Amino acid sequence: MDCDVNTDRKALMPHRNAPLTETGRLRLARCVVEDGWTLRRAAERFQVSPTTAQRWAGRYRELGEAGMADRSSRPHRSPRRTPTHTERRIIKVRVLRRWGPARIAGLLRLNPATVHRVLTRFGLARLMHLDRATGRVIRRYERDRPGELVHVDIKKLGNIPDGGGHKALGRQAGRKTRSGAGYSYLHNAVDDHSRLAYSEILADEKKETAVGFWTRAHAFFARAGITVERVLTDNGSCYKSHLWRNSLAELGISHKRTRPYRPQTNGKVERFNRTLLDEWAYAQPYRSEAERRDAYPAWLHTYNHHRGHTALKGQPPASRVPNLTGQYT
Repeated sequence: MDCDVNTDRKALMPHRNAPLTETGRLRLARCVVEDGWTLRRAAERFQVSPTTAQRWAGRYRELGEAGMADRSSRPHRSPRRTPTHTERRIIKVRVLRRWGPARIAGLLRLNPATVHRVLTRFGLARLMHLDRATGRVIRRYERDRPGELVHVDIKKLGNIPDGGGHKALGRQAGRKTRSGAGYSYLHNAVDDHSRLAYSEILADEKKETAVGFWTRAHAFFARAGITVERVLTDNGSCYKSHLWRNSLAELGISHKRTRPYRPQTNGKVERFNRTLLDEWAYAQPYRSEAERRDAYPAWLHTYNHHRGHTALKGQPPASRVPNLTGQYT
C-alpha cells in the first residue's frame, strides 16, 4: 500500500473539531499497523499529534475499518443524571396537565432547570406550540398571498374610568373607580399572509355592528390592493347570522368558522389581540378611556408600517403589501 498520499485538508469533516475524515484515519492507521510507520512519522505526515495517531492505529487493530467512525462523546455513565422514575413523573405531569417547568418543579419539589432539561432531552414541544385542549402540536401555516384568508375577531375590553384605573391610581384606589365604566369592543381583521390589520373600537358586538365593520375593513383591504377571498371567524352569534353570511356572499367572499373551543385556529388575529393589549391597551397608565382611544390610531399605524414582526423576519406588515397607502410615512 502507498502511504505517501496527500490528505485533502478541504475535505468535509465529520464535525468541526475532527482533524481527519474517516478515509484519512484509515490511511493513517494502515500506515502504522500494516506498513510499520512510527507514530511520530505518521503524525507528521497526516498533520495530527502522535496521541491521535496512536488512538486511530489502536482502533484499527481492534475493530478494523469500523473503528474509524465517530463515536458519541456521551459518557458511559452519568451518576448525577435525574433518576428514571423522576423523569417519568415529570413527563406524566407534562402530558396530563400541560404545565410548564416551573409548575411541574413546584409540584414534584424539583429545580425548574432540572425539569426543563428533562423535557428538552425527551423532545417535548414547548407549551406555546401545543393545543392546550388536546395536547397536540399546533400545525403552523401561512397563506401564499394577501387576501387569500383574513382572520376576523372581536376583543372585549374594559373601559378606563375618568381619572384613571388601577394602573394610574394603584390597586386599592382603582377599585373605587372601576364600576360603571362599561366595555369597548375591538373589531379586528388581520390578513393571514401579510399580518396587515384593520381595527375599530365600537360600542357592541351585534350583527349590524359586525357587518358595518367588515364593510369598512373590506374597503381598507381593497385600497391596499388586496382582494379578499375568504374570511375566518369564530362561532360568535354575529358571525352566524344571515346578515353576516349575506354581506360576505354579496362581495364574493367565502366564510369559514373555527371549530368550537379551538381559538388557535384563528391564531393570527388572536396573536394580534395579545399584541395590542401589551403594546397599547395596557402599555401605560391612561387617565381616561378617551386618552387611550386617542392613542390607538397611531399605534395601529406603527403596527402596520413600522413595527417589526417576528413571523415576517423582522419586517412590518406593510413590507408585504406594496400598494398600502402611507407605507413610507
